[in-house]
Amino acid sequence: MQVYFLGTSGALPTPNKNPACIMIRRGSDTLLFDCGEGAQQQMMRAKTGFTVDAVFITHWHADHYLGLPGLVQTMSFMGRKEPLYVYGPRWVSEFVRSVISISRNNLGFEMIPVELNHGSFVPFSGYTIRAFSTDHGMPSLGYILCEDERPGRFDREKAISLGISPGPLFGRLQRGSPVEVEKDGRTITILPSDVMGEPRPGRKVVYTGDTRPKSGEWMDWARDCDLLIHDATFDDSEQERAMEVCHSTAGDAGRIASEISAKSLALVHISSRYVHMASHIEDAGKYYEGNIFAPDDLTMTELPFRDE
Repeated sequence: MQVYFLGTSGALPTPNKNPACIMIRRGSDTLLFDCGEGAQQQMMRAKTGFTVDAVFITHWHADHYLGLPGLVQTMSFMGRKEPLYVYGPRWVSEFVRSVISISRNNLGFEMIPVELNHGSFVPFSGYTIRAFSTDHGMPSLGYILCEDERPGRFDREKAISLGISPGPLFGRLQRGSPVEVEKDGRTITILPSDVMGEPRPGRKVVYTGDTRPKSGEWMDWARDCDLLIHDATFDDSEQERAMEVCHSTAGDAGRIASEISAKSLALVHISSRYVHMASHIEDAGKYYEGNIFAPDDLTMTELPFRDE
């Protein structure tokens, strides 16, 4: 699983940072979370190509969606035929109609809007996307990508001791099917549970979009995530301003990361007033002891499976 930080700036772009856009590649799927202005150029710089299977918009502030009309035109120019699903909170249908309307020509593929609410699930092969409500002064959502559980570890020595020879029967057991073997003149059935350990968790990524720090049941859904990508528009010296405009400080993000036991914390949506991220890292570190980073645009981080 690869996470590309294509845009990490706040509402205004800077010479080095673009507005919000996070790309996650999981297996053969490519998902965009928000699509701010200039997303296409960032995709070219990151050499990701323009293949996108679905888009998830957090809310309808322009810095989170202005890149999508241009990306759609490029997809059309390149001959896309597959439908493009655009997920988002209330007004996603109006947005998609507007994009189609301003195109003034046949895109060649269908754009399908899907309105999501707090708790909505979107199933994919091997994982789901779950939406949760955020606090940004308008209908807004965050998203949790959660992989299905993985099978437990295969105990090779135990399988052999039960009379199973290495080979195809090992694979059948690992895929969840029982097998029969002859042992001491008897036919016995070996179940997968006889030789497989407890299921292991898949990977989990949480993206808050723009929000004030918010407690609630979503924290249980997000708990023990491998990566929390959290709004950190301001450092802690601007706490009052953050409250006024429904954003978070880096310290707020650190508190949330600590509460949900996140493995790593990425601070994004950084206001253009900041040139260096040292104060953000320091403020988040007052509350959270895990790995903290404020990614530059075009940073890619790969999330390995856990060792459990």
